[in-house]
Amino acid sequence: MSRKNKKELKMQNEEIGFIGLGNMGHPMAKNLEKAGFPLTVYNRTSARTAGFAQTTHIAENLATLVSRSNIIFTMLTNDAAAKAVYEQILVQDIAGKLFVDMSTIAQDTSIHIAKALAVKQAALLDAPVAGSTAPATEGTLLFMLGGEDSDVARAKPYLEKMGKTIKHLGPNGQGLAAKIAINYFLSIIYQGLAEMTLLSDSLGIAREDMLAIVNGSASGSGATKVKTPMLLQGDFAPAFALDLMLKDVRLAKALGADFPLGNAAVNTLEKASEAGHGANDVMDIITYLKEQTG
Repeated sequence: MSRKNKKELKMQNEEIGFIGLGNMGHPMAKNLEKAGFPLTVYNRTSARTAGFAQTTHIAENLATLVSRSNIIFTMLTNDAAAKAVYEQILVQDIAGKLFVDMSTIAQDTSIHIAKALAVKQAALLDAPVAGSTAPATEGTLLFMLGGEDSDVARAKPYLEKMGKTIKHLGPNGQGLAAKIAINYFLSIIYQGLAEMTLLSDSLGIAREDMLAIVNGSASGSGATKVKTPMLLQGDFAPAFALDLMLKDVRLAKALGADFPLGNAAVNTLEKASEAGHGANDVMDIITYLKEQTG
């Protein structure tokens, strides 16, 4: 049997579980389903399990999913959600199972979970992603991994169906270190983009023209391009909610990011959230800023 066939046979023997079918988790789990892996999914709100094929098992509870699965992916909102899920997992027989947590949570929380799983002879990769709902749907996310080499190798065939780039950065917690740093940077980019747009509006430059200039110049990036349609259409349906960005920059601040631009971003995001924009996309900071400047 060839090495490729042996690899495919091993993958077929791994039962996959996916917990957390929100805006990101749902399309990511669908990509695993499309790849033909034996899949079980669970979401606390059962309505989010709609749309999966008959070949995918819908678990009624966490215990059922964990018992059926060898590799379990989790995509959860915050530290509280991650703690709640893993507390339930840790009371089960999980020896030999691999957990891949793609949530953006505090390093300390993730490392604590990893140690608790190790006591139960299970393993954890922290595997947060760069990218929002469109890359999640397209399977082009970037994964930042923290954990053991052997666990990365075991998870890689499945991660490759959800993302285009996989970076192993060191032991548990290092994937999250990179994710928190990149989202800190993104928060500054988005606020700068919002402020530039409001300035060019006030100077009488058509927004469509100004954003074309940005995206066609050295100041443009994937981040500016993905937010351009929102700025043109004024539709801030959440690809990445403002409150989630606020959570992430607070995580960065807790890790020592006490810098002028970051502090300004935290202040703006906090006030925009208090003003009722938290559930909208992070780019809705432009609405808040416009309200403040008239």
